[in-house]
Amino acid sequence: MATSSFITIAVDGGAASGKSSTSRALSTRFNLMHVDTGAHYRTISLALTEAGLTPEDTARVQQILPGLPLGSVVEGRTARLAIHGKAPADESLRTPEINAVVAQFAAIPAVRHYLFDYQRAQVALAREKNFSGLIMEGRDIGSVILPDADLRLFLEADPAARAKRRAAEGRADAVAQRDRIDASRTTAPLTCPNGATRIDSTHLSLEQVVEKIAVLITALLNS
Repeated sequence: MATSSFITIAVDGGAASGKSSTSRALSTRFNLMHVDTGAHYRTISLALTEAGLTPEDTARVQQILPGLPLGSVVEGRTARLAIHGKAPADESLRTPEINAVVAQFAAIPAVRHYLFDYQRAQVALAREKNFSGLIMEGRDIGSVILPDADLRLFLEADPAARAKRRAAEGRADAVAQRDRIDASRTTAPLTCPNGATRIDSTHLSLEQVVEKIAVLITALLNS
């Protein structure tokens, strides 16, 4: 790398658009701390579900949130959300039960507001841990959480291709339904931020997507 400048990268897109695989690959290549905000909402959804709540219990959700202290556990290059000092195992966040409710819990304004400051603080955590930068993925990163990121990306692919990817992973995930919920919510809806670079991965391999973005990051670092 030609420079030691700290960089921030926002990666947005719908379910199964390739955000996580792409972000992890780039975090390794450029020594970036990886933050998956989708996992944040899954972690909150798991905690609320274990408390006996459903997405319809909005008033009770708002009451319980302050009692869920948020922290971070950095594993390798990935920072994970911890509640009461513990980050749930990833497999517990990817169950059909959590898949069925995560978009609805994430659409509750109180949940998004509760995570807002925590997610923005990940930039400082990445600096503190001596990473070369931060790559954060989600659905409102370039538009709401990190609107001033050095590089903002929006990954997309047609619904059939994304459903096929989920099936290949052995995961049940109604990507089209989740997109509708994410795009129609009133608070921080899924949208391509103005000025973001759009990449359609429908007919691209992961390696091709990573290379396209790596070119953009390298140009940014050398500017």
